[in-house]
Amino acid sequence: MSSTDLTTRVAAFFDVDCTLLDVNSGRKWLAHRLRQGRVPIRSLLRSWWWLVQHRLSVLDVDKAAERALEDYRGERVDLLEREVEDWFERDIAPAITARGRQLVDEHQRAGHVVALLSSGPTFSVQQLGRRLGIEHMLCTEPQTHDGIMTGKIVPPACYGPGKVVRAEQFATMHDIDLKASYFYTDSYSDMPMLRRVGQPRAINPDPRLRRHARAHGWEIEQWTR
Repeated sequence: MSSTDLTTRVAAFFDVDCTLLDVNSGRKWLAHRLRQGRVPIRSLLRSWWWLVQHRLSVLDVDKAAERALEDYRGERVDLLEREVEDWFERDIAPAITARGRQLVDEHQRAGHVVALLSSGPTFSVQQLGRRLGIEHMLCTEPQTHDGIMTGKIVPPACYGPGKVVRAEQFATMHDIDLKASYFYTDSYSDMPMLRRVGQPRAINPDPRLRRHARAHGWEIEQWTR
């Protein structure tokens, strides 16, 4: 892994679910809220259907994110953040992959700009960033007002083409050459971003991404905790 030079800044973008984590944090959060009896049956069925669509890379995430966050309208941000922190320590921190930790450290030592690039919401993604010492987090941002959840997102959702939008904005701000940069992900839905960087990496890939990666000679790795 080469270090950055004086004229080019290289970034390493990491997806979260099934990449830096060997679980899907959305499923884990749903199970957490289900245990607490805070998930209506309609929301439960809807969420499981969205998870299936996400795995098949056919999810309309903007609509899904808006619908999902409707359930949080009126919740206090400080209480939700405290709940997420406790949940992360119990259910998610043990699922951080060993190889993911190693590569985050290698990229940082090489002088690369490391960022999380996830469709997940700010509350969960920032916990992982803190744990791994990652400063930059590009993710789906819930809209808040006076410390209260509004039930909406700050568009666009950080998914599919939305990840490219966020990454290009970030690259402009930090003088990053995306064609020299890395992106690690498990999902075929991230194909727009994988094509945007010069160093795509398929991690624990779903079947469609595995086929594409093999056909194009991309590196494929299996990461576990």
